[in-house]
Order: sequence, then structure tokens, then C-alpha cells
Amino acid sequence: MTNTPLSLRRIYKVWLPLAASWLLMGMELPILSAFVARLAEPKINLAAYGGIVFPLALIIEAPVIMLLAASTALSKDWASYLKLRKFMLYAGGLLTALHLFTALSPFYYFIAEGLLDAPPEIIEPARLGLIIMTPWTWSIAYRRLNQGVMIRFGHSNIIGIGTGIRLGMDILVLSIGYFLGGHGIVVATSAVAASVIAEAIYIGFRVQAVLNVDLKPAPVVQPELTYRAFAAFYFPLVMTSLLTLLIQPMGSAALGRMPLALESLAVWPVVSGFIFMLRSTGVAFNEVVVALLDEPLSLKPLRRYTAILSLATTAIILVIAATPLSRLWLEDVSALTPDLFILARNGLWIGFLLPALNALQSWYQGVLLNSGKTRGISEAVALFLVTTGLVLWAGVAWGEMTGLYVGLIAFSAGMLIQTAWLWFRSRPPLHVLCERDRCLEV
Repeated sequence: MTNTPLSLRRIYKVWLPLAASWLLMGMELPILSAFVARLAEPKINLAAYGGIVFPLALIIEAPVIMLLAASTALSKDWASYLKLRKFMLYAGGLLTALHLFTALSPFYYFIAEGLLDAPPEIIEPARLGLIIMTPWTWSIAYRRLNQGVMIRFGHSNIIGIGTGIRLGMDILVLSIGYFLGGHGIVVATSAVAASVIAEAIYIGFRVQAVLNVDLKPAPVVQPELTYRAFAAFYFPLVMTSLLTLLIQPMGSAALGRMPLALESLAVWPVVSGFIFMLRSTGVAFNEVVVALLDEPLSLKPLRRYTAILSLATTAIILVIAATPLSRLWLEDVSALTPDLFILARNGLWIGFLLPALNALQSWYQGVLLNSGKTRGISEAVALFLVTTGLVLWAGVAWGEMTGLYVGLIAFSAGMLIQTAWLWFRSRPPLHVLCERDRCLEV
């Protein structure tokens, strides 16, 4: 029997719904910023959300954020899924308790005032927003577990619909808050909390058919997935997400100690949110690689798709930064004032490599996940954190450069080092895959 190479069309069909889902999710922060910028005290509320609420919420959810990749790779039979679900329930509950403890106890002031050194005017608004965001972690844990099952069994189109529901709920709550003239941080965090709950409910409803029709009848995996094997697979991924997300509060702490602190914290969610929209297409590629790399003659097509994705996203961000499209997005849509617009547009130029680096990272990470050698992913993230932290420290010590610029330079340098290490660590499994496909072509 002749093996047929994996086509770019097939890759596109798997990638498109995932990319659409990530792109819609990436639109959440820019849309939220645009609404908050049109409410009272926009600088304070944008800085409260981007400088404290969002980074802390991400750090708390870090142990469950990789459930999507783990579920995609490991939910091969019913017994394996049940073990993953049990982990999700315990982890989601414990992390939700940690979220409440952080928001309601004096520990919050230790973080916000002591560690982050946030501007005093954003401390209390951010605390209120963090309380409202309590459902965030458990909803995301439940959703990502079941999205992984959908990807594993070829139902990734459902994920895009779920993200559309999430974005629709975002816009609905933000619109209500805008017309009622609500407090910016309350409107923003209420929208985010309501949207993740709505998406989790939809995914929970739609996954039932996949579980009954596809997963339960699936052949039992041998050897069976044990908790010890799961821990060996998942712990490096947890460290990966934790170390990656640590850069959010680190960045906030550094920006708060550099020139134009309030302006940088206010512009940060706008710029990073826009760049993430483009990065999201590369982030989505990770699960595509994990799902398709086992197929015969898949190495070259997936590598080629990585190159196309990297070049396309780089071209898009450069075109936007260099043309009046930047003013359209940053001033007209995001409602930034002229001085903040200049800050934001310069930020786009500094961060232009980030979308391409994300696509490359998804390729190399997917190869490592496919081979089960996840330690290299944690090592790469550790290098990212060290590199980014050193650049941020240097920016604070120098004290002459605007915080936003230092933050984006640090993030870009860290991702460049991270990508290089992932390339290095993925060479052995890539060699194995190359030999596999060469044999199949004979």
C-alpha cells in the first residue's frame, strides 16, 4: 500500500478552526481595552486590569493551562480521560481556593504593593476586579480538558463555535456596562468571568457526544496511563506554563519601576493584546502538530506550513505598523489618546518578531510533545524567563527607557532564546521522524 503525504490542505482544515478559536480569544483583550478606554478613568482601569488582575489570574491558572495539550496527547481511551478529569477537578478546586485567598486576604497587598510596586491608584480597583474573576480558573480547566478530547477525535470545529460564544458574551456584558456607565474594572472583569463560564457550559454540552461516540468505544491503550506516567508527562508542562506566565507579574513590576509607569501599564494590554491576536495563529499550531505528526509522511508538510505561518504573520504586523492601519486600530478602535498612540505604535515595531517566533515554537514543542520528551520545553521556558528577567532588571537599573519599550524588548529577546533552545532539543526526535518518513517513501 502506498503512503500518501500529508497535504497542506489537510493541515489547513485542522488548523483553521483552532486558529479561529485562538484568534477570537485573542480579540478579547483588545475589545475589552476598547470599551474600558471609553469609560471613566481609562488609564487607571486599563492599568489595573493589565498590570495586576490579568497577570495574577494567569499565574493562578498556570497548573491547568496545559490541560489542552495533555488531553490532546493522552485522551486516547476512556480510562485515560477519567484520570485526566479527576486531576482537573482537584486542581481546579484548589486553584480557585487560592484565587479567593489571594483576592480576599492581606496577601493581595503583599503582592500588589510589595512585589509589583503597582501605582497606588490601581491597587483597590484591581482587588475588586480579581474578586469578580474568581470563576476564571475552574472554567478554563474544564474547558481545556474537553477541548483536547475534541481535537484528538477530529472535532476541532466545535472549539471555534465555543470561542465565538465566549466573545459574544464578552461583547454583550461590555456593551451593557458601557451603556450603564459602569466602573471600568467591574465591567471588564464581569465580562471575562461571564464569557469563560458561557464557553465552559457550551463545551461541556457538546463534548458529551464525542465522549459517548468516539472516546468510550476507543481501544484500550496498553500500557494503561498511570498517575505516575501522567505526572512525568505533565509536570514539565506545568513548569512550562508557570514559568511562562511568571513574566506577566514580573513585567508589571518592572514597568511600574520605569519611566512613564502608568502610561506603560495602560498601553501594555492594548499592544500585547493586538500582538497576541497575530501570535494566536501560531499558538493554535501546537495542537495541530501533536494531532498530525503521527501520520505517515507528515514531517515535510508540517515544516513547510510552519514557514508559511511565520512569514505571513510577520508581514501582517509590519504592514499594520508601517501604515495608517495602526492609527485606525490604536486610536479609532482602541480609543488611545494621541500620546498613548505613539507609545503603542512604537511598541508594535519592537514586538514584530513575536508572532513568527510563536509559530516556530509550536512546531518544535509539538515535535517534543509527540516524542514524550517534554523536559526540553521546560528548559526552554526557564531560559526565556531568565533572559526576559535580566533585560527587565537592566531596564529598571538604567532607568532611562520607557517601561513599555523595555518590556517588549525583554519579551522578544526571551522568546528568541526560547525558540533557539526548542530547536536544539527537538533535533533528535526530528531525526527519528525524518528517518521514518524516508523509510515510508521507499
